[in-house]
Amino acid sequence: MNTFEQLRETMALTLNVRPDLICEATDQEDVGSWDSLGHINLMVALENTFDMVLEVEDFARLISVPAILAYLKDHGIE
Repeated sequence: MNTFEQLRETMALTLNVRPDLICEATDQEDVGSWDSLGHINLMVALENTFDMVLEVEDFARLISVPAILAYLKDHGIE
């Protein structure tokens, strides 16, 4: 499973949406359950899935699949 597939699965489970609704261009506005609470839950889920610690300061910029994938890549997860 590649990074995008892991991310899609994590997002679908955390945000309670079908995986096919998450694509490589999805952003926060595309997913109704990706509200402020959903975002915090997603950040925690990303930490667990990718075995990393996200900086709270980075939460605000991680509002799309492309941004999350770029962040993961910048932190050595591909």
